[in-house]
Amino acid sequence: MNTSSISASTESSFTGSGQALSRFGRVEWLLLLVAVIWGGSYSAAKVATGQMPVLQFLVLRFGLTFLLVLPALRGLAVPSWPTAFAGASLLGINLLAIFICETFGVSLTTASNAAFLVSLCVAFTPLCEWWLLKSRPSRAVLVAAGLSMVGAGLLAFQHGDTASLSMGDGLMVLAAFLRGVMVCLTRRHGQRHGLPALTVTAVQMGVMTLGSAILMLAVHGATWPALPSSSSFWLAMVFLVLFCTLFAFFVQNYAASRTSPSRVSLLMGSEPLWGALIAVLWMGEQMALQGWIGGLLIVSSAWWVTRPKISDSA
Repeated sequence: MNTSSISASTESSFTGSGQALSRFGRVEWLLLLVAVIWGGSYSAAKVATGQMPVLQFLVLRFGLTFLLVLPALRGLAVPSWPTAFAGASLLGINLLAIFICETFGVSLTTASNAAFLVSLCVAFTPLCEWWLLKSRPSRAVLVAAGLSMVGAGLLAFQHGDTASLSMGDGLMVLAAFLRGVMVCLTRRHGQRHGLPALTVTAVQMGVMTLGSAILMLAVHGATWPALPSSSSFWLAMVFLVLFCTLFAFFVQNYAASRTSPSRVSLLMGSEPLWGALIAVLWMGEQMALQGWIGGLLIVSSAWWVTRPKISDSA
């Protein structure tokens, strides 16, 4: 978001860094770091949801994050705060829908299908950008999106999985589409209202906490199971709250108005590769050569779209 206090100096430093690093500047490095962190979130979420129901887990995760960013709501003190707040709330609803689709989608399909289908956001985002922002992506961005999708397919189906599409697959496709919509809406909101990125994050977390709580009450009633006491649960929760939620969404909100949605999506599209690397190094899982080739395609696509010859208007 274009903050009122640090916008000019930040834009200047980011522009200089981008030129020095051949357009792979600080914004892109931050997005890549978020992709790495989110790659590790699957293991952490698996540990946490293994000890707590999914909806209660979402309430706790987003509720803790909201408490941490609550002071940032002071950033709503702008003349157009009602429309700015409404726009940020819409982003929160969209984000909650993404998390619900992804969480339940993974439980209803294979992990390989889930990784492939959610990576379709890389292909959906240029189309959403064209639809919502009236900005036609360049041919290079569309080709990079296609290569990234092929890479995600190679990575996901490296062991020959051929499961037919299911309800879970449909939820993952919907989540991928909503991810593409998300980066476009975030960019448009930032350009129109200029709220600080942390303020937008605070509104999102509040909306997501409330929405998760309403859904939990509708599904489970007023019963609130006892919180787990294991160190593994709380270490996973700390990682998810501080890094995967607070830091990651702040960076995404911050970067969305400083680079094109297609670039955001392509860099975030490297998430399946990092998830695979973490699984191999930390959890001892095996990857076939086809999987490594697919991962290389994803990373190469992210590099290609940020090379100097790519127009920022993409």
